[in-house]
Amino acid sequence: MIDVINLEKHFGDNKVLRGINITIDKGDIVVVIGPSGSGKSTFLRCLNCMEDPTGGQIIFNGVDIADMKVDINVHRRHMGMVFQHFNLFNNKTVIQNIMLAPVYLACQDLRRLKRKNAWIRLTNLFKGGKAKKELLPIKTDKAAIKAAARENALSLLKKIGLEDKADVYPSTLSGGQKQRVAIIRSLAMNPDVILFDEPTSALDPEMVGEVLDLMKALAGEGMTMIIVTHEMGFAKEVANKVIFMDEGTILESAPPAEFFGAPKHPRLKEFLSKVLV
Repeated sequence: MIDVINLEKHFGDNKVLRGINITIDKGDIVVVIGPSGSGKSTFLRCLNCMEDPTGGQIIFNGVDIADMKVDINVHRRHMGMVFQHFNLFNNKTVIQNIMLAPVYLACQDLRRLKRKNAWIRLTNLFKGGKAKKELLPIKTDKAAIKAAARENALSLLKKIGLEDKADVYPSTLSGGQKQRVAIIRSLAMNPDVILFDEPTSALDPEMVGEVLDLMKALAGEGMTMIIVTHEMGFAKEVANKVIFMDEGTILESAPPAEFFGAPKHPRLKEFLSKVLV
């Protein structure tokens, strides 16, 4: 699904990523760990071009999305993102947060389709006796789009037991509830992959479990996920590949049993000796 080839990211003279190479297949659960400042979050943000790579390629579903000629917004539709600090819109209700992107993009597609039909009508006027183009079928309208998005949002809220919070504002939710809403907001776009940037680091310890449980459920459903986290127990239990980054490079990549049971790189051994108790 994703091939990262010699990915680099520089901020001036600061080389944050120094030639990252990794392949992520459909259904993979990839956990990225490493010390602070190792480039983990920058790597994640480069994957959906929230940070423009300085060099290298990111082949996502056959397209190099690091190419500046590519319309990245088309491909972001298929790549969800969950942030450390939730990034919910506080001036919108929970259900409005979940519906926002699906409604906006579906309405954008509808407007584009209507413009194409208007152009077909115009060009048909000048064709005389020649064969005229058929209008493209339009099977929906704005009201139907909103109704479908609301139905899907309510279904997702029911999935996480928060259907009674649909019409409240995010400020009334606990941190764990906010993050679960942020996750299903990503799911509302039916993405091919979801990127998680330290999704539990801003939570109180007692709220971490409910977020990890939802992520485990997504893993069980076959969702492709790339997760930057410090939750070593989660990595051992759920990941099928664990990556260790330091100073902008991948020093080791292996299945969890091998990664934690028989680490090879001296820097990884040192890191694990400090974080595993």
